Amino acid sequence: MIKKYKISVPKSTLNEIYKKVRNFPWSAAQNMNGWEYGTNLNYLKNISKYWITKYNWKKFENKINSFKNYKTKVEDINLHFIFEKSKNPNSKQLLLLHGWPGSITEFLDIIPRLAHPEKFGGKIEDGFDIIVPSLPGFGFSSQIKKALGPRKIGKILNKFMVKNLGYKNYFVQGGDWGATIAGWIGLDSSKNCKGIHINCLPLRHPKGTKNIKEKKWEKKFNFDQIMQEGYRTQQATKPQTLSYAMIDSPVGTAAWILEKFHGWSDLKIGKIEKTFSKDELLSNIMIYIITKSFNTASWIYFGRRKEGGRSFPKNFKKIKVPTAIAIFPKEMLEWPPKSYVSRIFNIKRWRKFPNGGHFAALEEPDILVSDILSFFNKDLKNI
Repeated sequence: MIKKYKISVPKSTLNEIYKKVRNFPWSAAQNMNGWEYGTNLNYLKNISKYWITKYNWKKFENKINSFKNYKTKVEDINLHFIFEKSKNPNSKQLLLLHGWPGSITEFLDIIPRLAHPEKFGGKIEDGFDIIVPSLPGFGFSSQIKKALGPRKIGKILNKFMVKNLGYKNYFVQGGDWGATIAGWIGLDSSKNCKGIHINCLPLRHPKGTKNIKEKKWEKKFNFDQIMQEGYRTQQATKPQTLSYAMIDSPVGTAAWILEKFHGWSDLKIGKIEKTFSKDELLSNIMIYIITKSFNTASWIYFGRRKEGGRSFPKNFKKIKVPTAIAIFPKEMLEWPPKSYVSRIFNIKRWRKFPNGGHFAALEEPDILVSDILSFFNKDLKNI
């Protein structure tokens, strides 16, 4: 059963959040300048002041509700999703998947462009029916009872598309965890998934690197990722411990998430708000706080570890689903050489772009939308 859903956060809930932000003990925090030690204190103070004086959750809430929102039961999960129907009479279905520390907020501005390209100078026949779920354990989907890894989530989402929505065939786009899940869907559900578009590659081939170029990339990647292992190891091993602090501290949650948006993005002249607005940053943070989902959302790291980690299983065979690779230069997870990726995916499109980072849908929406439409409508026009 699919039920309509409307987001409506009580004023009392918002007031409690703002009260905690207002009463944060700033005097106990050390000012280390810059972002080297973590989230910059002065910036956190500045955005927190905006949070309690100018930020308008209800405006953002109305933006989400301007789309059709639904909930449906998939296994034991009450899955939230946005559905935007195209006016294209022959439309195909495109599943957009977010990651961590993102949410459905990443896609709100590109949903209309993908569903209704005719409103943005494109053709009505290029439009897709767009489905944007809150991943299990994230946002407005129900909290999960145990950690789920990306492979299991992929199976849940395929069941959602085929059984709940009734689509035999569909396409998938994702970055971060969305890209990982898309890969598993391509491997496990190729009967239904007919095309993949990803802008991140967290997955690894079980047989590793082969040539000199690949090994050089691997060495650099492993060195670069040393500075990223802190949050990842915590969330993959003891996420529950971290959650106690995050549940009770909106400012703490903001600091944890903001540091990733600052460090993983293509910042113009080094300033986070040259790339994202305060409203964009806070709205994404608020979803984690309002839904109390920081804990279960971080469990996906724990779930991946239980499923076996980044690598596909030893008996892995190349994913046959046609795949598009979109490479943005400031992606936190540096892409391997094409020779390596081609042993994982059936690459039909390989594009490198001049700007953009980990949060491509927010950072470079025009580029991402154009690449998605070109791939699924032109490269895969006969599918």
